[in-house]
Amino acid sequence: MSPGFDILPVRDPMGFRYGPGVFGPACELRRLDAIRPSLLDPDCDGPDPVYAIAMDVGTDDRRADLLQRNLLFGAVTYAAGKLGREPVRSQGHIHAVSASCGRSTPELYEIWSGRAIILMQESAGDDPGRCFAVEAGPGEQVVVPPDWAHATISADPAQPLTFGAWCVRDFGFDYTGVRAHGGLAWFPTFTSDGRLAWQPNPLYPVERPLEHKRPANYDALGLRRDIPIWQQYLDDPECVMWVPRPERADEVWSGFSL
Repeated sequence: MSPGFDILPVRDPMGFRYGPGVFGPACELRRLDAIRPSLLDPDCDGPDPVYAIAMDVGTDDRRADLLQRNLLFGAVTYAAGKLGREPVRSQGHIHAVSASCGRSTPELYEIWSGRAIILMQESAGDDPGRCFAVEAGPGEQVVVPPDWAHATISADPAQPLTFGAWCVRDFGFDYTGVRAHGGLAWFPTFTSDGRLAWQPNPLYPVERPLEHKRPANYDALGLRRDIPIWQQYLDDPECVMWVPRPERADEVWSGFSL
């Protein structure tokens, strides 16, 4: 799908190409060694770098507005392949408390190519609470609530995964609980015949079931399906202001379900 402005993932070197009128940084490359502690097999082989991150992309004519709103649009592209028996994936984290709002903040994902599973759980403590695996394809949106631990997984090793996301500008990541448990509460693995399977992480004393979901209807957050999240911001910038100001959606976060 088209994200709504001229940004294109490239593979050699891994990253993004920005078209005329589009700004973006040099990509941060996440190396395999950085995520080994959260993998089922920390000694596995796999693509390196695993993925490339471009935080703060967009069109020049909106840059001042994004700064004023404390909104940040990020783009990430993953390598194809596997990490041993696991899919290519991030290590998992919780959004740290942002100084601008005094809260952990939510995130709004949009898949551009490939297939993703957003793995999320209510807590990174010994009891992970509710655990969801939300599978999404191109054009589909997934919301991660404030304070939830989460990781992004590429569900199809045959192709790269690329996605965009709305975040708070003064973002930060808290890895403490995830790293203390050697990852999230469930590990994705590929079976010998190529199917994706899940096994519980034994370092969580409390085992919770993993609920498999498709992307929800986020009407309560003012989102519209089948319209790129960048375009939704262009049409009505207020529609994504619950990202930097999570208190605007406290009624949604209470008992959040997918």
